[in-house]
Amino acid sequence: MPFVARPVDVIEEDVGAPIAVAGENALRKAIAAGAAGDEVTLGVDTIVVLDLEIYGKPPTAEAARSTLERLSGRTHEVISAVALLRADGSVAAAQERTEVTFRTLDGPTLDWYVASGEWDGRAGGYAIQGRGGALVQRIDGDYLNVVGLPVGALLGLVPDLLTCAA
Repeated sequence: MPFVARPVDVIEEDVGAPIAVAGENALRKAIAAGAAGDEVTLGVDTIVVLDLEIYGKPPTAEAARSTLERLSGRTHEVISAVALLRADGSVAAAQERTEVTFRTLDGPTLDWYVASGEWDGRAGGYAIQGRGGALVQRIDGDYLNVVGLPVGALLGLVPDLLTCAA
C-alpha cells in the first residue's frame, strides 16, 4: 500500500495513565500530520512502562543507561496506541500491550549497548529488532508492538487493509 511518512513536531504527554498517554500522543501525531483529500492519517505512539512510570525516548546516553539499568532483570510493559484520522474528521483508535522481560544486564553489556547508539529515538532506550534483542529474555504478546507498530491492532481498525494492498 503506498504511503507518505510525514514527520511531525508535537509535544508528547508523559504523565498520566499509560494507556491514555499513548492514546493522546498517537492522536496528536495523526492530527499534526493531517489528512488531505481522501487520505487516512495514522498516528502511532509507543511507551515503556515499569511500576507505572513511563519511559519515553531517553534524551542522552546517560539517561538511556539509567533506563536500561531499571529494566534489567525485570518485566515491563510496552504500550502502543494507533489513531486513524479520516478526511471527514472521524477517528478510530486501538491500543496494544506486550510484556517484555529483560535479562539481568551487567556493566559490559550496558556499555556495549549504549555505545551502539541504537537507544537513540527509542521508547525505553532499546530496539528489540536490533541489538536490543540481546537484552531481552522473553516477551509475552505482540512482537510487532514492541518494534513500534502493532499491526494486529491496526488491522482490527482497518480489516480490509491487506486486500487494499494487493
